[in-house]
Amino acid sequence: MSVSMKHLIALSTVCALLLPLLSAAFAQGTRPAPVPPSQGAFFTGQYRNMLKEWGLSEAEIEARIQQTWDQLFYGNDNTERVYYPVGDDMAYILDTGNNDVRTEGMSYGMMIAVQLDRKEEFDRLWKWAKTYMYNESGAYAGYFAWHCRPDGTKIDQNPASDGEEWFVMALFFAAGRWGNGEGIFNYQAEANAILHTMLHKEDDPRTGSTNMFNRENKLVVFVPSFGRESTFTDPSYHLPHYYELWARWADEDNDFWAEAATASRAFLRKAAHPETGLMANYTTFEGEPYALSNYGEYFYADAWRVGMNVAVDYAWFAADPWQIEQSNRLQAFFYKQGIGRYSDKYPIDGSEALSPWHSEGLVATNAVASLAATEPIAWEFIEEFWNTPLPTGQWRYYSGLLYMMSLLHLSGQFRIYAPAD
Repeated sequence: MSVSMKHLIALSTVCALLLPLLSAAFAQGTRPAPVPPSQGAFFTGQYRNMLKEWGLSEAEIEARIQQTWDQLFYGNDNTERVYYPVGDDMAYILDTGNNDVRTEGMSYGMMIAVQLDRKEEFDRLWKWAKTYMYNESGAYAGYFAWHCRPDGTKIDQNPASDGEEWFVMALFFAAGRWGNGEGIFNYQAEANAILHTMLHKEDDPRTGSTNMFNRENKLVVFVPSFGRESTFTDPSYHLPHYYELWARWADEDNDFWAEAATASRAFLRKAAHPETGLMANYTTFEGEPYALSNYGEYFYADAWRVGMNVAVDYAWFAADPWQIEQSNRLQAFFYKQGIGRYSDKYPIDGSEALSPWHSEGLVATNAVASLAATEPIAWEFIEEFWNTPLPTGQWRYYSGLLYMMSLLHLSGQFRIYAPAD
C-alpha cells in the first residue's frame, strides 16, 4: 500500500470519528435561543413545553413524570417515597432528612397532586394538615404549625409563611379542577379562610401573633410573630404570580393582593445581586441579606426556589421584563461556575463556593429559569436537569419535590385552574 493511500485511509478514519462530534456541536451552536412569549399563560391559556422544544417526545416526557410520581409517592419506604398514607383517609409528606412533617412539604405535595389530577392523595394530605397542623386556638389560631412529628404532635405552633401561601394556591386550584365539596373539602372556602387570617390576624387586639403580610410595605414576613421574625422576609416566599390570582379570586382584600404582587416584584429587583442574580435566604424588606444562624445571608436551600418563582411569574403573567434579564443573569453565573459542578451555596456576590454539593433541587430550579431566559445556554440547563436522576436516600425530600414541580413546569403541565365562581 502506498504512503498516500495510508494517509487517505487515516484521514477518512479521523473524519468518521469527528463527524458525529462536529454535527452535535453544530446542532448545539445553531439551536435557536429560547423566546419567551410576550403574553403570559394566564391570558393565552398556552403553557410552554420546553422539554418538547428541546427535542423530547411526548411519550418520553409522560414516562418521566409517571416514574417520578411513582417513586416519590409509592416507591420504597426507606429510600424513595416521601408520601406516607395514614389510615383510610389521611397521609403526610415526610422530611426524610429531619424526620418531621412540614407545611412546606404538605403544601407542595398537595400542589403536585392537583396538577396531576390525583384527588385522593390531595384530600388525604389536606385532612392530615387540617387535623394535626392547624391551630384551633392560642397565639397562632387560624395558622398552621410549620412542623409536626409523624404522629401529628406539633413541634412548634408558629407558621412558616410559605406553607400558608402554597396551601391557599393548591386549594384554589383544587376548587377549579374538581369543584368544592363539604366541610374541609370546600376548597375555596378553606383558601379564603386562610387568606383572611393572613391579613386580619392583628384585627383582634388580643391576638398573640401578627399578620403574615406587612400592612405598610405589602411584603410577606418570615414568621408572623411579634418580635424579630416579622421584621424581615425570605425572597423565596415572594410569589407575585399567586397574589395576582388571589387579587382576582379572593372573597376580600383584592386590591391588597394586587398591590402585593407589584410590591414583591419591586422587592425582588432589590434583593437580586446586580451581577450574579443570586439572592440571600433571608433579607430585610429593602433586599439586604439578613444574617441569621450562618444561613440567612447566603444563597442556599431556601433561595434555590427564587429562580423558579421569578420565571414562572413571567411565564404566567409576563408583567416585568426584568424577569428575563434576571433569569439570564442567574443562569450566566452558574454557567461560569460549570454545568454539572457548580456549588449549591454562595455569598450572593458569588465570590466563593461554600458547599461541595451540587444538589438536584438547584439543578431543577435553574432549569425552570429557562422559561424566562433568552440565551442559548438555557438549553444546557434543561439538558442537565433531564439527565439528573431523581434523588434517593436520606435527603430526597426537598430536592425531590423541587424536581417534581420543575418537571411539571418544564413540560407545560403546571397550570392555573380557576374556581368556577
